[in-house]
Amino acid sequence: MNDPLKIFLLYLGVISILSVIICIYDKLFSKLNHVRFRVPESSLLLISSLGGSVAMFLCMLIFRHKTKHAKFMLGIPVIILLQAALVYAGFHFGIFIF
Repeated sequence: MNDPLKIFLLYLGVISILSVIICIYDKLFSKLNHVRFRVPESSLLLISSLGGSVAMFLCMLIFRHKTKHAKFMLGIPVIILLQAALVYAGFHFGIFIF
């Protein structure tokens, strides 16, 4: 498993699963009104920024979580676009050597 592409894809898979679990966890505790156990919005955005943005966005839409918050409905698609631009630039300029 020394192939950098495999490691990168494994990382994306793990961070995506983690973002879905955290999003569902936060949704459950929001329904139960347990403010103490909620996930801070900054943590949700951080997980999205670390690579779980697509999974987080899809999970938000499926479970209708944070869909009334512009910070999430605009912010996470912007994160997705920035990540896509970064990957494109990495391949275009030869930064990524997969």
